[in-house]
Amino acid sequence: MNSASSRSRTLKAVGALSLAAATALLMTGCGQSSDSASSAATSEAAKVVPQKQTTSPSATAQLTEDQQERKTVLDATKVTFDDAATTATGEVAGSKLVELDLEGVDDDDNQSPSPTATGSPTGSPSPTGSPSPTGTGSPSASPGADGPVWVAEVAEKDGTIHTVRINAVDGKVIEARVDADQDADDKKQTADRLAQATQTPQQAAKVATEKKKGTVTSVSLEDNEGDGVIWQVDVVGSDWKKTTFDVDAKNDTIVREETDED
Repeated sequence: MNSASSRSRTLKAVGALSLAAATALLMTGCGQSSDSASSAATSEAAKVVPQKQTTSPSATAQLTEDQQERKTVLDATKVTFDDAATTATGEVAGSKLVELDLEGVDDDDNQSPSPTATGSPTGSPSPTGSPSPTGTGSPSASPGADGPVWVAEVAEKDGTIHTVRINAVDGKVIEARVDADQDADDKKQTADRLAQATQTPQQAAKVATEKKKGTVTSVSLEDNEGDGVIWQVDVVGSDWKKTTFDVDAKNDTIVREETDED
């Protein structure tokens, strides 16, 4: 009897120890599983969370050299194309505008402008380096210490051209002179073109800016390859790209447009 009771107690004790060991093993396994799951979740979360992004470059840093030059000159320009045209024709009695350019914007000699003023473009009209109908060449691209300059060519009734330089910041006339290298043929050509142009340069500029919002930087009267005459109008948009419009000088129809991506 005592022997049976002793064996029974021994079996119970062994069973209890086995149960305790199994329980401990199960708890350890659960802990490891939980830690592994937590670690895996953290790893996956790290993949989903984006890395901190660096600041993107400014719009100015992305401009091409030509676009930056346009921005620099136009930021400093305070006198609009319309005002400069009025001032230029007012210097020579009875004259008509043949060309009006803003120095430093897409000039043929590609020199860099040097105005120091900064700011945002206002979208008001202004001009630049189109070829001169008299072959006098392009003005210097540097606006100088006093800021940008409008360069106008206005013609008398007989075709005699006068060059008028206007400060594009305060609107004052810097210089007004007769072009010395004109001959009779040059004058006749200019007079003939003006006679054919029944639309004004201001009307052509309005047509161009209705097609593309921006600042007029050049207007010039040109021959349309023997098919009448056109007003060639340059417009610089808010992206600082230049679009050139050829506007029929008789009916204000746009016959060509081209955007310079530089």
